[in-house]
Amino acid sequence: MQFGRILCTVLFTGFAGWCGGPGGSDPEPARSRPLPPVLRNQERPADVIVRLPGPAPAPMVESATVKPAVAPAPIPDDPPRPLLRRIYPPRFEQDSASFCQEVIGQWMVQDARFLLGEPLRERPAYDDRGAKSGTIYAFSDPTSRYKELELDFSGTDGTLRTVFVYPFHLTWQEARHRWGDQVSATDANNGRRFYSYVDRRLDVLVDHAGKVVSFGLY
Repeated sequence: MQFGRILCTVLFTGFAGWCGGPGGSDPEPARSRPLPPVLRNQERPADVIVRLPGPAPAPMVESATVKPAVAPAPIPDDPPRPLLRRIYPPRFEQDSASFCQEVIGQWMVQDARFLLGEPLRERPAYDDRGAKSGTIYAFSDPTSRYKELELDFSGTDGTLRTVFVYPFHLTWQEARHRWGDQVSATDANNGRRFYSYVDRRLDVLVDHAGKVVSFGLY
């Protein structure tokens, strides 16, 4: 029993000496002793930058708000241009053939070109003896009333002297209804008949089927 008390006294004395004396007071200041690693603050301050091994990071660029691409406004098409229509004399639009007959002896070739445009073709005109007496110019009819108009210009003074008209569809019966039947008839080539009016300046050429091939105004 006494041995046990002695053993406790020795252990207590050794423990107190290790702690720095009675009451556990440390004869050296606490700041002079290093802290154990487990008690040290291992966290860095928040404002300290830690550079890790490896390539330097790319500089940070402030992200900008990407706006969606806006398609350019479509360019409006040019407004449709108005169709320009040449204005002809009212008498000419009413009946182009009769109008040309009215200017016989007045028109020159340039007058016909001015109103009818450039001729489609030309051919010589001959007199009763077979001699060339002028030039015949073929024009399309701007009014579309007739298929074609041929104008015969004199080789002497250059004035218009005869108009040949080629209709689209005209029968001899229709022609007689329009102009009458005061005619003299003459046979022509290929079974055709040539009708010359005695009461008007008009000749009509009709084929064997009774269709008007052309009529001449003078």
